[in-house]
Amino acid sequence: MVESTGSVRPFSLANLPFFIQVFILLLLGRNVGCHCKISRCNSAYLAATENLQGPKRNASLCEALRSYSVCTRRTARTCRGNLAYHSAVYGIEDLMIQNNCSKEGPTSPPRPIPPGPNQPGFASPDICDYEKSFARLHGETPAYRYCAAFGDPHVRTFSDEFHTCQVEGSWPLLDNHYLFVQATSSPIVEGSNATGISQLTIIFKNMKECVDEKIYQAEAGDLPAAFIDGSINGGERPGGSSLTLHERTSGQHVEIHAAYIGTILAVRQVARHLSFSIRAAEQVALSFTDEQDLQLCVFGCPSNQRVSRSSCCPQKGDMTREVARRLCEEKLEVVDDVYFQSCVFDVMASGDANLTQAAYIALEDAKVFHPDPTNIHIFQTDKALRSCSLSRLSLLVVLVPLKLL
Repeated sequence: MVESTGSVRPFSLANLPFFIQVFILLLLGRNVGCHCKISRCNSAYLAATENLQGPKRNASLCEALRSYSVCTRRTARTCRGNLAYHSAVYGIEDLMIQNNCSKEGPTSPPRPIPPGPNQPGFASPDICDYEKSFARLHGETPAYRYCAAFGDPHVRTFSDEFHTCQVEGSWPLLDNHYLFVQATSSPIVEGSNATGISQLTIIFKNMKECVDEKIYQAEAGDLPAAFIDGSINGGERPGGSSLTLHERTSGQHVEIHAAYIGTILAVRQVARHLSFSIRAAEQVALSFTDEQDLQLCVFGCPSNQRVSRSSCCPQKGDMTREVARRLCEEKLEVVDDVYFQSCVFDVMASGDANLTQAAYIALEDAKVFHPDPTNIHIFQTDKALRSCSLSRLSLLVVLVPLKLL
């Protein structure tokens, strides 16, 4: 780092006693937590001031300090109590005073973070666009899988199996190298074994080339229009725009587009519960290890948690099976497919006519997201269903290690 035009040198480790140098290096290099990104702010500042030269070097230093300050403010909420963060904040203020930098003014242009060892670089401009990368490498469009969970909950798996589940508590819908989705279910009505999704947690895992880790969390009655950190995209990395959150209907419908992994998710508020749909690239959907063997979207509900839709349910009030079927016939275009069966089940289990909406919305999402429009409706007889009294079946799954793209 070169001297500024002022009488005081910009911050340099070389100007400090050895034990202080060691302390600061430890601060810059330490793991500051999965959400606090102060180390990225530090790295960006050091990169911006590494080769300052010429008559405009003091102006460039001030620009770098203003960018550093902006970066620390953005991560302030997640870095409270972090020593490295507070050291950076005080250091910035001191350096701006020393170098006569105004707080208002231009900032340094963002610089791409170079790839680390054994990490793919940015040679390809479409590294964070899964479809373009796949087409470039394989000469064809990728295959996709579809999964949904709605109502009682009912789960349509990536292999188009359909289960109605008695799964109270938290269960993973997805758990792979790129995504984690957990659904929490609670009883639809007191005294009933039927449950509905009351909370969804979606984690987009850190992908160095493209996005920061992002978490979306929704609860029944509260469908946020942003990730939990307040953002609506994948962060400041070069591929941050490849992850975007869109509020389609305020408080009722949110879509999350993850172009970097070829995936679209929809979360909806339906009656008093939530529904979930996902269209994922096949490589992404199947990118998991043997230990990640509990995923409702992949393996369906455990057999001892499956419920027969035809044997449901004790009558609640005036809600007979005949009344439930008539209500569902008014809402759905096809009778006796799994969506219709689910509709009847939900209405009878809850006694709530509004739950016809759950199957209707799930069917509409399937029409939009399912990769095969000829395979929307599933006709499943009761013989194909597992009752909740059956013992769990063992599943033999041969997993071939997959590398994205």
